[in-house]
Amino acid sequence: MENIITGKAYVLGDDIDTDQIIPAEFLSYDPSKPEERKYFGMYANVGVPKGQRGLPDGDIPFVPENEFKTEYTILIGGKNFGCGSSREHAPLAIAEAGAKVVIAEFYARIFFRNCVNGGYLLPCESVQRLVEEVKTGDNLEVDLEKAEVRNTTSGKAYALKPLGDVKPIIEAGGVFDYARQSGMLEK
Repeated sequence: MENIITGKAYVLGDDIDTDQIIPAEFLSYDPSKPEERKYFGMYANVGVPKGQRGLPDGDIPFVPENEFKTEYTILIGGKNFGCGSSREHAPLAIAEAGAKVVIAEFYARIFFRNCVNGGYLLPCESVQRLVEEVKTGDNLEVDLEKAEVRNTTSGKAYALKPLGDVKPIIEAGGVFDYARQSGMLEK
């Protein structure tokens, strides 16, 4: 895993739930089939209500229509990101779209664990509220060693809470890969 991740920010509001991240109508795709898995990326965040997509503008699509990938590699969320159902397809959809990191004030714990267990995304938590500090399209630099995110567009830096014990699981590609690599499961 890279210690520094750079890219454009995509800003969402508070209480973004898993049904908004990947609506139920798109769960018929099979994530184990590469020709179908890409559709999770195409439909990532399509259920987020207008007014909360791509803040401060509020109506910027995460993935352009009829595309599979986004130009945004870092998602900024508010409070209670990933609430709702235990839908593990939510972090998968964001990752399939091309994002690498989600930074939120705090997460619904099941979303946080699904990010880690699947090795899909880095779920970083901010020390302060970033949804009013960062704008969609700003260029960011996430430094995992320093536990900070720097907005290279504005020049401001913000502290992140350390990833702690979950970092090796994400680096391994998920909980099962971590267990195999550390000898807990047979290879």
